[in-house]
Amino acid sequence: MNLVGKVIGNRYEILEKIGEGGMATVYKARCNILKRYVAVKVLRDEFITDEEFIKRFNTEAQAAASLTHPNIVSIFDVGHEENIYYIVMELVQGKTLKEIISQDGVLPWKWSVNIAIQVASALETAHKNNIVHRDIKPHNIMITEDGIAKVTDFGIAKAVSNSTITAFGTTIGSVHYFSPEHARGGFTDAKSDLYSLGVVMYEMLTGRVPFDADTQVSIALKHMQEKPVEPIKLNPSIPYAVNKIIMKAMEKDISQRYQSATEMLKDLSMALKDPEGSFVKKNSETMVYTQRIPTLGETMVKEDEEEPKAKKKTGYFATHPKAKKVWIIVAIIAVLIALPIIGFFATQALLSMGQPKDVDLPNLVGKTIEEVRQELQETNFVLEEQQAFDEEVEAGRIISQEPPFVEGYKVKEDSTITVVVSKGIELVTMKKVVGMTYQEAESILKDELELEVERIDETSQTVEAGYVTRQSIEEGEEVKKGEKVTIYVSSGTGIKEVSVPHVVGDTEADAKEKLSDLDVTVVYEEDATKVDGRVIDQSIAAGTTVEEKTKITITVNRIEALKTGTINLNLKSLLARTNEDVIETDENGVELNAEVAVRIDVNDEPIHSVSYRRDKTDISVNIQGKGTVTVKVFVDGVRKDIQQFDLTVDNPVLTID
Repeated sequence: MNLVGKVIGNRYEILEKIGEGGMATVYKARCNILKRYVAVKVLRDEFITDEEFIKRFNTEAQAAASLTHPNIVSIFDVGHEENIYYIVMELVQGKTLKEIISQDGVLPWKWSVNIAIQVASALETAHKNNIVHRDIKPHNIMITEDGIAKVTDFGIAKAVSNSTITAFGTTIGSVHYFSPEHARGGFTDAKSDLYSLGVVMYEMLTGRVPFDADTQVSIALKHMQEKPVEPIKLNPSIPYAVNKIIMKAMEKDISQRYQSATEMLKDLSMALKDPEGSFVKKNSETMVYTQRIPTLGETMVKEDEEEPKAKKKTGYFATHPKAKKVWIIVAIIAVLIALPIIGFFATQALLSMGQPKDVDLPNLVGKTIEEVRQELQETNFVLEEQQAFDEEVEAGRIISQEPPFVEGYKVKEDSTITVVVSKGIELVTMKKVVGMTYQEAESILKDELELEVERIDETSQTVEAGYVTRQSIEEGEEVKKGEKVTIYVSSGTGIKEVSVPHVVGDTEADAKEKLSDLDVTVVYEEDATKVDGRVIDQSIAAGTTVEEKTKITITVNRIEALKTGTINLNLKSLLARTNEDVIETDENGVELNAEVAVRIDVNDEPIHSVSYRRDKTDISVNIQGKGTVTVKVFVDGVRKDIQQFDLTVDNPVLTID
């Protein structure tokens, strides 16, 4: 579907297509209400028939629109009309990080760490708002002309599904940057984004991705099974600490990775101060629960003690017959003592036959409560459920379990397992504070709703100073506890009135200085009767009283200077076009038609009229004019050539042959 020239949402005029991805097409558009350029991302046709996809697309897009961060591409609007589902976002002037890597190869480590800090800061805000990106890659990181990193496509990957990575045969996300759990189609969370950021850092500092192969399946398998070559081995200039940060971010075991963007940000910032430091620590080893350890001597049988003792005893008894009787008596006594002990242990064995078996403790963290209930139906475990709010784990999934999962740990099959089920983010309903004093509004937002308050003062012609004029989150909207809400407070009218000065006859610079309190627009006209470079008119008469920053237009006289150009004419070559360059002679050798009349017109004004021999090759004529002029060449009154001559450049030359 080509939308160029169409207006959607009754305000966004589509100007041109600027990009295309697996799920959406991006257009440059103009907002006809706010008079600004924006980027409009439109969902591709093949996805608009999936109602579940559309529902998640809208939910996640609206959630992403709530993110406000200098390193996140701002989302201004979300909507649909007919079969067009679209997101309106900030139009970023710059290049993608992928384009920069492709052009420059290996990037400087300090620059790369700074970019990683900006991306991690964006992820920190997103994760705190329960938004997981799921497609962090250089293609989705824009670098502005000022070197600012901006992450785009927030929430779109999550909108597809939490359990699949493909739709309509198209891979959602880029497999080169997948975390192992994403590659296997498992549960992904904030730590999956940090793995992808580690891959992006790897590519910035080595010029290549850690895993590559002929097929996407092969690449996914490498993410799950193979350890990457340490980037410091490919680029020895990488500092020790930076290498460790990348390797920790790319740990296949989620528990060994950075557990939050905040934790990774701390190490990245430290790397700029101490690049060779050893501050990057491995996560604590998983707690080991009680296990059976063999007793000393249980397997400590020496080989030299394996000599048959019967042989030794036989030789001894042969030489000591009385001792044999003593040993027989001792053996009988030992049997009488051992019989009760044997009976005791046999009884214990019989009693233990009815006891519960030892079984493996299941790992339930990250699964939905429905999955856990189904799984434990087939076992004899007793399930106890508790609930808690959690910012990182989506509602309905297991946050933790007791006893915690440890590889190889055994429990009795009828044991109780207590799980904490996430209730998602704790939300509150926003109240209206517009019209209240700042103190009243702050008390409600901080004390009742437990929100963070940011105050911005602004002038108002209608609201008394000290009262709230507007709020960033509207009444009735649900917001996360602790989220920042901005309230705008009137500081009074703040309007200053000024008298317009007289600037006609002034230079442009002097006029602008006099009109510094007004919004000045300059237009240029050419009037040969007035002084060049001077103001010849102003849109508001001198002495008029207007509000500060009122728009005023001044007209400045700009007389364009004449430029001199040279026309080089090869008459012989020009006449050769029509075989008129031959000079005819009579039988006595007298030339009959040696000369012709040549006339050159510039903008239909004759500027040169001279007779030349037909075989003249080096006629040169200087002319003066402005801009682009039309040059015509006539020979004996017949036009032979017409050309446009650009006189806006220095020392222009027009060659006609």
